[in-house]
Amino acid sequence: MSVKRIFLASMLALSLPLAVFQPGTVQAAEYGQVIQEESDIQFKYQQMGVNMDGRFTKFSGDLSFDPANPEEGEASFEVDLSSVDTGTSDGDDEVVGQDWFDVDEHPTASFVSHDIEVTGDGRYQVEGTLSIKGTEQDVTVPATFNEEGDTGIFEAEFTMQRGDYSIGEGSWSTFDIVANDVTVTIRLVAQPL
Repeated sequence: MSVKRIFLASMLALSLPLAVFQPGTVQAAEYGQVIQEESDIQFKYQQMGVNMDGRFTKFSGDLSFDPANPEEGEASFEVDLSSVDTGTSDGDDEVVGQDWFDVDEHPTASFVSHDIEVTGDGRYQVEGTLSIKGTEQDVTVPATFNEEGDTGIFEAEFTMQRGDYSIGEGSWSTFDIVANDVTVTIRLVAQPL
């Protein structure tokens, strides 16, 4: 269970920044304030063939997104890896340890956007750099943007490989117990500046 939590946490941390960087549909307002209490970062993985999930509860970042000029949007985010919620305190304690997130040495995961491409009505591909546990990887995240009242909703889902970031070292470095693939789902609610 703790291994599951660790993977989910890393996925969430990565997903958060990506979701925030994704721009949206045509609108006059520029979005720049993420409402954390209404936003969510979740992750899913398999452990011994059983579906597991988790989430991160603390993150921060900067966002600048004008739906009328989505290609000009940019964002940077940090996820507090110690805020991982795997569903059990034992799982949370294990996942922040040296073999998994190694929070003492690498307390945060971050994402910085580089480019946003419009792929359809309210649909985007956000390219950026995801940093976890001292490793940086370029990632591409599909995202959507919709307006709901006076807020903008950014949603994204992507799959990462925990092995690319050394999440699960030692006896956990193989993928027979905990799968390599981690799916991160992000829902970010933002207000105009």
